[in-house]
Amino acid sequence: MARLAIAVSGGPKPAEIVSLLKLAEDLGYESGWVAEGHGGDQFAVLAAVAAQTTTLKLGTAISSVFVRTAPTIAMAAATLDDLSDGRFILGLGSSHKVQVEPEHGVVYGKPITRTRETVAFVRQLMAEGAAAIDGETIKIENFDLWFVREGRQVPIYLAGLFPKMVEATGEIADGIILTRSTLETAAQIRAQLDAGAAQAGRPAGSAEITSLLPTSVSDDRAAAFDRMRPGLAFYVGFFPRYRRLIAEHGFQDETRRIDEAWQRDDRAAAAGLVTDAMIDATGIAGTPAECREKIAAYRDSGIALPILSPFARGPGARETFEYVIRSLAPR
Repeated sequence: MARLAIAVSGGPKPAEIVSLLKLAEDLGYESGWVAEGHGGDQFAVLAAVAAQTTTLKLGTAISSVFVRTAPTIAMAAATLDDLSDGRFILGLGSSHKVQVEPEHGVVYGKPITRTRETVAFVRQLMAEGAAAIDGETIKIENFDLWFVREGRQVPIYLAGLFPKMVEATGEIADGIILTRSTLETAAQIRAQLDAGAAQAGRPAGSAEITSLLPTSVSDDRAAAFDRMRPGLAFYVGFFPRYRRLIAEHGFQDETRRIDEAWQRDDRAAAAGLVTDAMIDATGIAGTPAECREKIAAYRDSGIALPILSPFARGPGARETFEYVIRSLAPR
């Protein structure tokens, strides 16, 4: 059975996410990933999912290394590893300055260094039951777990967009979590990951390539595309790094115009400037048959695990996610 995952963020309530991921397990999805942002505590939600599933792998996509301390992240990972009997994947990332500072009141700096040091601390705690670090961004004299673990390491996947973080991922992580990939992305990322792996003396292919893929399914192709416009406008208008990413995919003029509308606080105009070509290049939208073809194309391009990422807010969010899960189910 072809590998496929589902990510849930934002719209559905925590209890609804649990039922959605239980459904995903029943329908053959390999893993379920939970974002955080403003959607509820991801570790608490995944703990509830772990209690109601038996085979589904569970991941954070992603947990910020700035808004939780390294010991808090490590404890949460160890807890979910235990509750899920080894099914947990820790997805970490540096998040964005535009979120971390105004929304959490935490100073943002040296994101790659902080990510490296967080990974090192988590791995040490998992291996030894106690950890300390005297780093540039993290200084912890000693922290120990008060329960005995099974001794296994939790797989760690890192979010990365650009070469420095991608190469660091190749050095230290088990996988990468991309987002809004095109069909050309995986080949470029593989070369960067393997360059990082070589620097660390790891074999090529050590880090698996996954990608969050914005997904919209409808029997009406135009309606599926229209549903994607607000989310892509938000990514371009609000996040500088995602704006750069989409521009580098070949949409420099489009991203500039969307950003100008966003800065004028004209959200409707920004969404209206998102073209079909931008949507088609960076996600999965269309009828169920068209979406299945696009998923297969992403796999063929080198993305080992496509992670479907529907976008829905407000009333009906749960139904939107469920429709995608059912329409594109592996079985």
